[in-house]
Amino acid sequence: MKTEQTLILAKQDSIHRGLVGEIIRRFEQKGMKLVGLKLVIPTADMVGRHYPDDDAMWTITGERTIETWKEKGRETDETPLQVGKRIRDWNINSLTGHPVIAMCFEGYHAVEVGRKIVGHTEPRQALPGTIRGDLSVESYDLADFYKRPLINLVHAAGKQHEAEREIKVWFKDDELFDYTKRDFKMFHSFDQ
Repeated sequence: MKTEQTLILAKQDSIHRGLVGEIIRRFEQKGMKLVGLKLVIPTADMVGRHYPDDDAMWTITGERTIETWKEKGRETDETPLQVGKRIRDWNINSLTGHPVIAMCFEGYHAVEVGRKIVGHTEPRQALPGTIRGDLSVESYDLADFYKRPLINLVHAAGKQHEAEREIKVWFKDDELFDYTKRDFKMFHSFDQ
């Protein structure tokens, strides 16, 4: 079976709170191999490629957001696409021009496992033991109240094809390294 790579971004809130080492530790403890790491001050173009201008994707995001609002009794005249595009703009604005640590981890089921390590997108719903569940109490309600995206410490690619695209936004090919991680075999073999 082949390993895969995933993109993890330590956002400015995790950098300012001194949590980057903790984030890396959790991935390494799970058996992931760090193959790329760098501090970046992203441009609007770079973040725009990370959050592509895809109407279908942002319509789905808007639909989920509106559904969450309805559960809380909140109504809107906006279309799902309008809501999704506003979320995209907030995300672009929140990452542009601020320090971000871009990390590429490799391992079996890296994208799926990475999402489990970071926890639910809304930290209030994230389970204890996850990065967001242990280290943040942010909520959709707070983000909506302040008219900004969630402050949730990290970004984790959601699907393998997204991870492949996102990694290309943040890393050049020669910035990703292949090496033998000695404990990798211990995680995946009975032969010691």
